[in-house]
Amino acid sequence: MAKSAVGVSDQLAALDLGSNSFHLIVAQETNGRLQIVDRIKEMVRLADGLDGDLRLSAAARQRALVCLERFGQRLRHLRDENVRIVGTNALRKAHDSNAFIAEAEQRLGHRVEIISGREEARLIYLGVSHALEDTHDHRLVIDIGGGSTELILGRRFQPEIMESLYMGCVSVSNRCFADGALTQRAFKTAVNECLQELEAVRTQYLNAGWDVAIGASGTMLAVQEVLANLHSDEAQHIEPAGVRDLIDRMICAGHLDRLQLSGLSQERWAVFPGGVAVVQALIGSLGLKRLQVSDGALREGLLHDLLGRVHHQDTRDYSVRNLMDRYHIAAPHAKRVRDTALGLLAQVAQSWRLQSPEDRLLLAWAADLHEIGMDIAHNQYHRHGGYLLAHMDLPGFSRLDQSQLATLVRLHRRKFAVEDASIVPEIRVLRLAVLLRLAVVLHRSRSTAPLPHIAAAAENGQVRLTLPKPWLDKHPLTRLDLKKEARYLLNSPVKLQVKTG
Repeated sequence: MAKSAVGVSDQLAALDLGSNSFHLIVAQETNGRLQIVDRIKEMVRLADGLDGDLRLSAAARQRALVCLERFGQRLRHLRDENVRIVGTNALRKAHDSNAFIAEAEQRLGHRVEIISGREEARLIYLGVSHALEDTHDHRLVIDIGGGSTELILGRRFQPEIMESLYMGCVSVSNRCFADGALTQRAFKTAVNECLQELEAVRTQYLNAGWDVAIGASGTMLAVQEVLANLHSDEAQHIEPAGVRDLIDRMICAGHLDRLQLSGLSQERWAVFPGGVAVVQALIGSLGLKRLQVSDGALREGLLHDLLGRVHHQDTRDYSVRNLMDRYHIAAPHAKRVRDTALGLLAQVAQSWRLQSPEDRLLLAWAADLHEIGMDIAHNQYHRHGGYLLAHMDLPGFSRLDQSQLATLVRLHRRKFAVEDASIVPEIRVLRLAVLLRLAVVLHRSRSTAPLPHIAAAAENGQVRLTLPKPWLDKHPLTRLDLKKEARYLLNSPVKLQVKTG
């Protein structure tokens, strides 16, 4: 666990492991407000290192890890709960991302999450919205990354429509401009590819409409900077005529080696043509007349999301509550199961090394949602619930968190079918699953009468429950249920022993 240094306990840090570049931002929190104290950016071009088998090349891995070693020096003294590190499109696609993440976490001293495209879009919108005036304009936010482009429609701080499309400055540049030739045919091919990607979502966005369109992140900022140097009247905006002129200038140059554009950094040179092609496709498909450019993006969104977690306004809580309403979960019963599960956790947390705040949160959410599958069918509802949670979009959750939540719900009753889980769970998740199972068994009657005190003790591969004998004598079905549960767990990594006292 990372330790907090004196004087920086209220610092928050967000690190975006993007497909093109890595961005670290550190902020000081004072009374709920954030003041940026440090920004570090390095062009790593992770997506450029994905081979035909979608594995990271040795060179790309080395570039990334060397960069993260430096970032780790800035992050190691911060508390774990004050740091959030996310991977985006390149790590979503890479087949060997788990091995890379393990090495990355060693260098950073903190956990690395991979987030879905829609979660990335939500965080981008949050970052952009906090960077703008607080108006009620219906906003279209567009972020062109290295491997994907996020489109988000929303009002104020609330996104309404989110999509993540497989087109980015690195991927398009690699496909259409790999030899450096800047020809009319290459640009036409690149723009048409992007138009095809946009075709599936175009109508939905046009029908919804927007008051203002905003571009975010590196490609948009780079295009705006170049246009500002070419046309001073467009210093704060991107407009169709300027982009068309920019493409014409690039075609006239004929090759990247002969391209001269004031305001374009050397590190962005090779991926700029693909980024411009994406911008041109967006303008053509969505009929954009003007794009305002914002400094806010994913890392700023991460910071504000992290600030919400620190102050107990966790987006994941809202996601769970929304699911409870949507799937008609009996909230009073879920709360009784939650309270019992957390009570058991409190007693075994130290011996089972389940002392992280995230352990408590994960168990609580699983208890809240353990009956989500009943809205589909009562028979095998734990399987339905696990499947739903594994495959739906859950704002605020990383892919790993969502997978673990689905696993807990899948394993909360009947056979302890670890082999049927989508990912073989780590021992931490198995232990949490056992605690959830016990809470569900103890509340199987759905009675509102309070339970007696139940003592729980654990060591490595065993958990021991001690219940008052008079109470257990009056609840023979519960006694039978606990015996059955002990049989279910016989072949699991965690055994159950029930005693009376």
